[in-house]
Amino acid sequence: MIEIVKPTLEHLPSYKAALERGWSPDNVRLMEATREQLAAIDEDPAAFLASLDDPEAKGGPITLPDGTTVPQLPGFRRWIWDGEAAGSIGFRWQPGTAALPSHVLGHIGYAVVPWKRGRGYATEALRLMLDEARAVGLPYVELTTDLDNPASQKVVLANGGRVVGPFIKDAAYGGAESLLFRIDL
Repeated sequence: MIEIVKPTLEHLPSYKAALERGWSPDNVRLMEATREQLAAIDEDPAAFLASLDDPEAKGGPITLPDGTTVPQLPGFRRWIWDGEAAGSIGFRWQPGTAALPSHVLGHIGYAVVPWKRGRGYATEALRLMLDEARAVGLPYVELTTDLDNPASQKVVLANGGRVVGPFIKDAAYGGAESLLFRIDL
């Protein structure tokens, strides 16, 4: 049984251990994001945890993979937990609309540690995050997957997602073709 938990100092040692094993919570920036998170944890654990919960978008701009910076959207991250860190799932939105800027690859993104994949953790974490997304008042959420990621596509479909169609990722992400899904809330 898993749950999604708000990151706390109590959970941090297990999360840090997963990063140290080479896992990345960021499916785009991979090890660069892992190194940044480990440095932030070492510098100021409380500030790192606070940065993961920003429903009012008070944090500074974020840097995209191509180096451009964009304003932060409201959002928060939860850790997938089964007694230890099993992954991460995040939710972001724009106030007053379900639309997202082109540089945002969906409302929800998730990553499960490699040693716990194939157990249904992502499917359950997404189901739980949908409850939190409903509380924001959106009519739907969008998620994206790479064309060659059938496991993630299966997770979205298992949670009521439907394929909207292929799209081209923003140039900041390399402009590759991906799939867009929508889950009605």
